[in-house]
Amino acid sequence: MTEAISVRLPEDIASRLDVLAKSLERPKTYIVTKALREYLEEYEDYLVALHRLNDKDDRVLSEKELVKVGR
Repeated sequence: MTEAISVRLPEDIASRLDVLAKSLERPKTYIVTKALREYLEEYEDYLVALHRLNDKDDRVLSEKELVKVGR
């Protein structure tokens, strides 16, 4: 299922999106969805890493310890 949303883009981004969509012969919706999905995944990973970095109870492993765990 999909949901329609409305987004206002700066002219330069809208123009780049148009050019890319035409060169790939794909709809703009496809490109925006793919870009947003990748951005959200990366940002969610960033938030997890940031939370772990700030968690004083979450032990940080050294490279040597990490190699031992991987064996």
